[in-house]
Amino acid sequence: MGIDFRDEKNKSSYMGREVDPSWLATIRELVDPTGKTVLDLGCGGGVYSRAWVTLGAKQVIGMDFSPVMLDAAAEYCRGIDQLQFYQGDATAIPWPEQSVDIVFARALVHHLADTRPFVAEAYRVLKPGGVIIVQDRTHADVDIPGSAEHIRGFFFESFPRLLDVEMKRRPQGELIIAQAREAGFSSLRQLTLWETRKIYASSSELADELRSRKGRSILHELDDHEVDQLARDVQSKLPEQGAITEKDRWTIWCGERT
Repeated sequence: MGIDFRDEKNKSSYMGREVDPSWLATIRELVDPTGKTVLDLGCGGGVYSRAWVTLGAKQVIGMDFSPVMLDAAAEYCRGIDQLQFYQGDATAIPWPEQSVDIVFARALVHHLADTRPFVAEAYRVLKPGGVIIVQDRTHADVDIPGSAEHIRGFFFESFPRLLDVEMKRRPQGELIIAQAREAGFSSLRQLTLWETRKIYASSSELADELRSRKGRSILHELDDHEVDQLARDVQSKLPEQGAITEKDRWTIWCGERT
């Protein structure tokens, strides 16, 4: 079964991690958030909400459907005045028209049965000239062989059923672009980002982290015995000595509200 974002035991699954500089640099290439209001939809534990403040945003509104995730975000971002968190639905955003400068949604759209209402709502709440940035994995991002940098590929080699799960829930890039164009967005772009997740001192450290990892919804499809087997499989395919840099491949879509 997939992760239950409303379950209190998963509260810490998506909080406490520092955003990699590669993500910060990519966002700066797409938009200058200095002095802007950012709406972070599906904010989870607030990791990227906090990163927008680092980038210079004047105000960041984190929104999520899960009270548990919002509690985690408030705890992680305590004391940052530019941040506020609210419960809400990304397909029916409880926010006024033309009220924000940037709409950001990371790892959200693959949870939506229909992405069209989300795209339309993002257009509605953005000011003219505002920017939407969507980050998620497509089929092309997922179906990549395992390597020392692309650890996720080993997940699917050990448990092929996980690839089936991923392929069924991940969006097609062409669909997101088409829906954004239909909603009225212009200057549409699609790019690839290899985002560093973490650097491990050794393969054994990575294996230990996999056994305790919670912030990856795909691993919630495995039971404890299978997670342990996965950790052993991954470790066996990596060098015994030397640091391991784990990266995730993402697709980013960006457009401007006319």
